[in-house]
Amino acid sequence: MKKQTKNNTKRVRVFSTGANRDIDSDKLDFEGFYSPIVMQRFAEYMHQHRQLPDGTIRPSDNWQLGIPKDSYIKSAFRHFHDWWMEHRGYSSREGLENALCGVIFNAQGYLFEILKEKNTKRQQPTKQTSTNSKYIKHNFI
Repeated sequence: MKKQTKNNTKRVRVFSTGANRDIDSDKLDFEGFYSPIVMQRFAEYMHQHRQLPDGTIRPSDNWQLGIPKDSYIKSAFRHFHDWWMEHRGYSSREGLENALCGVIFNAQGYLFEILKEKNTKRQQPTKQTSTNSKYIKHNFI
């Protein structure tokens, strides 16, 4: 259980064990901002779409090589249309969960391209040691 000290209540948390840490209210709360069940379903969706028509499997982070924003927006509209159809009680081409995952993917990819452009203007990118040496490392946070 967390409690704050009387002195410096804005700076230190003291736990029942005696351990202390600085406050975390001003830190990004990734654990709170995301849902593990949504992340699980999205990962299943992404994995399902890794197989290419020739049977090969693309790397999971292949999309980070760069996809034009026009492609993201067109795909997002198709997935949004499926979401809307399902919301109105109609059948869609892929079902509600896949439509939502498609919207998430395209919104995330579009945002990635914007942040990549913004970040590239601020600093020169460096090569990242990843599964693909073509990837660029960016410091977004």
